[in-house]
Amino acid sequence: MTTMTDTSVREFKMPDVGEGLTEAEILKWYVQPGDTVTDGQVVCEVETAKAAVELPIPYDGVVRELHFPEGTTVDVGTSIIAVAVAGGAAPVPVEEAAPAKPAAAPRGEPKPAPAKTQGRTPVLVGYGVAESSTKRRPRKGVPAVAAPAEETLYGATALQGIQGELNGHGAVLQQRPLAKPPVRKLAKDLGVDLATVTPSGPDGIITREDVHAAATPASVEAPVPAAVPVQAPAPVVSYDGARETRIPIKGVRKATAAAMVGSAFTAPHVTEFVTIDVTRTLKLVEELKQAPENYGMQGLRVNPLLLIAKALLVAIRRNPDINASWDEASQEIVVKHYVNLGIAAATPRGLIVPNIKDAHAKTLPQLAESLGELVSTAKEGRTSPAAMQGGTVTITNVGVFGIDTGTPILNPGESAILAVGAIRLQPWVHKGKVKPRQVTTLALSFDHRLVDGELGSKVLGDVAAILEQPKRLITWA
Repeated sequence: MTTMTDTSVREFKMPDVGEGLTEAEILKWYVQPGDTVTDGQVVCEVETAKAAVELPIPYDGVVRELHFPEGTTVDVGTSIIAVAVAGGAAPVPVEEAAPAKPAAAPRGEPKPAPAKTQGRTPVLVGYGVAESSTKRRPRKGVPAVAAPAEETLYGATALQGIQGELNGHGAVLQQRPLAKPPVRKLAKDLGVDLATVTPSGPDGIITREDVHAAATPASVEAPVPAAVPVQAPAPVVSYDGARETRIPIKGVRKATAAAMVGSAFTAPHVTEFVTIDVTRTLKLVEELKQAPENYGMQGLRVNPLLLIAKALLVAIRRNPDINASWDEASQEIVVKHYVNLGIAAATPRGLIVPNIKDAHAKTLPQLAESLGELVSTAKEGRTSPAAMQGGTVTITNVGVFGIDTGTPILNPGESAILAVGAIRLQPWVHKGKVKPRQVTTLALSFDHRLVDGELGSKVLGDVAAILEQPKRLITWA
């Protein structure tokens, strides 16, 4: 029989289950609100960068709330479950009020549960109450008795007195050694019984070194998981102010760096290349410049980038699945029915990628006007945050720097980016003869999670075909 004081809610926090790791993912809950839990009962399984670990609750009570669903990554130290307990402590057995010498249970009968002590010892969060450092192993099939709080706190000397009192009955205290899950796994791999290990860590916690020291010669030969390498202190970096300049990483540069690192290590990039003759495209550019009134281009800036942008838009219309994004949270591919065309622009503040909203719906003169405004605004440093959000596909013109081509990194959230190399006069086979022609190389990088090689090749092939024969802008549009 037990008595309970008024209940209070205890918050169980995510412990450091990986020796320095800062977060863990909740893989599975073994309890639900309303379930009764006992001290040491496993309530969930979590996964860190190193291993999957089961977490025991360190007190008795009733589950009040699960703060996070399965699949959520939680920082160490964040409460993950609320448990209603009796007065913030475990149930107090009435029998403890008048201790009596226990009688041995007949052999073969079920072993009664260990009695709870009124006083509780300090706990290692997530791993139950602190135990004694006694190295005696528990005997099976005998009843366990409660130890007064003082004996539990002060260790083996007091416990020996209790065990002496139980002499002749075969009863011993059952203690669960304190150790983190990785240490428990190491002991299991080495065949070491943690009950036989003398702890050297703070508050009686068993460390990896303790387990290795207790391993038998046969166990030492077993595979030993690699120890976590100790990070060496960072070397002192000397700085010569007369020969070096240090620039704080902030603003556009910091945001660009974070975006590029995130993109490079999130989306699997594939880049394809094609070298083409763009002589006819350059002739069309000259015609538009010389007689802009014939094409509605008065007062507008005309250059090869304008026709390249239009060629990409036509290729996207012919292959719409490339204009998409990968939604990791909902596990969906989102196909966009609009094109916000990004143009990478080098500015004094760093690289920015503003985009032309609804570029797919613009005529060539409208596209030229939007492109001119985008470039001038970027150079003046007046690009708004809204202009750099919501892009779907991007063009980067590395050719303006005399570069033949590159392998561009995707703008975060986009599926493709087209790099345009320098246009050079080169020997080219034209109509069966080698002639000097205007040649450039295009490179298309795409997210291979949602764009297969066939689709990427079709888009790049369409862009190349249009720039080789720009009249296709009319026939394909």
